[in-house]
Amino acid sequence: MEKRWIDLKSLSNKQKQREHPYLTEEHHQFRKTFRKFLEKEALPYYEQWEEDRIIPRSFWSKMGEQGYLCPDIEERFGGSETDWAYSVIINEELERVGTGLIGVALHNDIVVPYITSFGTEEQKNRWLPSCTTGKTITAIAMTEPGTGSDLANIKTTARLKGDHYVVNGTKTFITNGIHADLVVVAVKTDTEIRPQHKGVSLLVIERDNPGFSRGRKLDKVGLHSQDTAELFFEDCIVPKENLLGEEGKGFLYLMDKLQQERLLVAIGAQIASEDMLHSTIDYVKSREAFGQRVSQFQNTQFKIAEMATEVEMGRAFLDQLIADHMAGENVVTKVSMAKWKLTEIARNIATQCMQLHGGYGFMEEYKIARRYRDIPVASIYAGTNDIMKTIIAKNLGL
Repeated sequence: MEKRWIDLKSLSNKQKQREHPYLTEEHHQFRKTFRKFLEKEALPYYEQWEEDRIIPRSFWSKMGEQGYLCPDIEERFGGSETDWAYSVIINEELERVGTGLIGVALHNDIVVPYITSFGTEEQKNRWLPSCTTGKTITAIAMTEPGTGSDLANIKTTARLKGDHYVVNGTKTFITNGIHADLVVVAVKTDTEIRPQHKGVSLLVIERDNPGFSRGRKLDKVGLHSQDTAELFFEDCIVPKENLLGEEGKGFLYLMDKLQQERLLVAIGAQIASEDMLHSTIDYVKSREAFGQRVSQFQNTQFKIAEMATEVEMGRAFLDQLIADHMAGENVVTKVSMAKWKLTEIARNIATQCMQLHGGYGFMEEYKIARRYRDIPVASIYAGTNDIMKTIIAKNLGL
């Protein structure tokens, strides 16, 4: 059985500071503490979660008990008011265990920020405290069976009738779809207005809202432990108080928050690349063929050198991007670049590393096999890589 975890102690303080210039010693201590938590509460069980095709809610509760859910929100709602670097650490360490834990990142850094940014005081008081404990698990529902990246063309409708909305439509590929107690849903509150995006609004739909149901847990190529589902709304009754922000501004809200979502995808891809590279270096040093270690073949050395260079360059670009994002700078173009390039690099590295593992790379007991399955979808969700290139080109004045 291969080594599943890179020893943090093997990284010198100088290396850690170089790789993460926006972090302080307090952040590094937090990483050590969180890693110990995962070594106890996640690593021993992750393979079983993959087989079960779901992560138990008990893990969410343990995350909440230790303050690892929504750490950046205000203390009055149960958070710790930390800077976003703590969230970066949480997401990096979860990714080292496995991409199937991406639902936690979605909850902490994608869905809950919609509520903190656009919710009313009443909504924040009603929903946020239970989000920090793990009692409430969140999801966001944008994608529909016939609509992916074209969010302005969604078909799910919400008609206001008296004191409630009546929602009809279907959403698919919803991360946390089975567990979700609270779903931020993109709907059309005006189907006649032009341009179409001005008719998009966001509704928060709760587990017990009449007419809300979820379909099967989708059987995916990878991310086996992460629950993904179809959601159905059939004359679903949603109180008008559950409107998030203003009617007709949902598309703008989505565009605002998609940048952090895409940055999270880039972070995950970078960590996956680093993890695959380190484990493959260990492997080729330990295996022999034709009387010498696999690492001594020039072909192996060149492949490793190429991957190591891409990883180093990716880390430098990503670290500066994270720092810019934390400083509140406009990072739309660079986030699109990072999301595209780092997921593409990760996919290529997965292929090369599996090849260097030989037949063992195709065995489930080796982590590279799971990485090989999990990584390709990163170039699809949060906006396809083709969309990223379109955004880059547009912002370059093309």
